[in-house]
Amino acid sequence: MSTKLYVGNLPYETTESDLQTLFEAAGQVSTVNIVRDRATGQARGFAFVEMQDVEGARRAIAELDRHQYGGRNLTVNEAKPMAPRGDGGGSGGGRQRRESRW
Repeated sequence: MSTKLYVGNLPYETTESDLQTLFEAAGQVSTVNIVRDRATGQARGFAFVEMQDVEGARRAIAELDRHQYGGRNLTVNEAKPMAPRGDGGGSGGGRQRRESRW
């Protein structure tokens, strides 16, 4: 199990300090990263919290998943690696040409 946790359904006004305090009840916190919109800097409602050890990560999931925070039920689970993105090409699809049957 990883020590990096995904935290979803966060109130937009949540700060890194707020999450640090919330997760310290479960164990030692290494890093907190609230994901923000690149253009506006506005929080996107989710974050990643890295715990110092696996036991702390497990405890945080057990205690904080579905925990009510700021009027919302948090989602806390093990962060999964991001799926590889495609090459960005837009070609393909559409109708394929075939030789005439006649």
